Formats: sequence, C-alpha cells, structure tokens
Amino acid sequence: MSTSLQTVTPDTLVEDAGQLMLENNVGSVIVVDGDGHLEGILTTTDFVNIVAQSEPKAETTVSRYMTTDVITASAQDSLRDVADLMIDHGFKHVPVVDDEEGVIGIISTTDLASYLSRVQTPSPEE
Repeated sequence: MSTSLQTVTPDTLVEDAGQLMLENNVGSVIVVDGDGHLEGILTTTDFVNIVAQSEPKAETTVSRYMTTDVITASAQDSLRDVADLMIDHGFKHVPVVDDEEGVIGIISTTDLASYLSRVQTPSPEE
C-alpha cells in the first residue's frame, strides 16, 4: 500500500490534476472533499477517455507524445526481472520483443497481479 497520496477536490481543473500526476509520477489522484473524505478517483484511464471523447478533435499525431527510447524485455527474461525493471523505471507496461519477429507481446502490471493471484497459496482458514 502506498500512503503518499496526491489529492484534488471535485472542482480541480482536469489540466491541473494531470499536471499533478505528471509531477509526482503517479497514475491516479484521489478526489476528496474539504474534510478529506473520499469523493472519487481520477486515473490515467480516465484521461484516455477524456482525449478520445474530446470535441473538437485535436488531430494530433502520436509521434508528438510517444516515448521513443522504449525499454523492452525478451521472451527469455524472467518475470522477476521484468517486475524489477518496471519498479526501477516506474513502468506499467513493457513490450516483449524478439530479434527476428519484432514485437511479440507486452507485460503489464495487470499481468503481474494476475500471475501472483494464481500462484499465491491461499490463506489457511481459521
């Protein structure tokens, strides 16, 4: 659990919330009322929806914002090594590449969580 939270209020501008997320390298901000009680959450997925549904369309190409120095994994890398890579760099996605075939897949934090939930031994019943 992370206890260092970035919070905003419901009347915070979306642009300011996005800037806060960028400055603090986080994927979400917690929306709270004046007393610090939970009102909601705004995530990077919400920003994808904001961009996709915006009108008028900006017609900006991905080349303007894409990362070009992409760190990748190979199919031979262990999950532990990929997880360490993700933690070290703050990544949530790592493309998996093959020298001959090019990009063959991607590993996400969701994939890692799914793997852990399958291999984790259930807690003994009390």
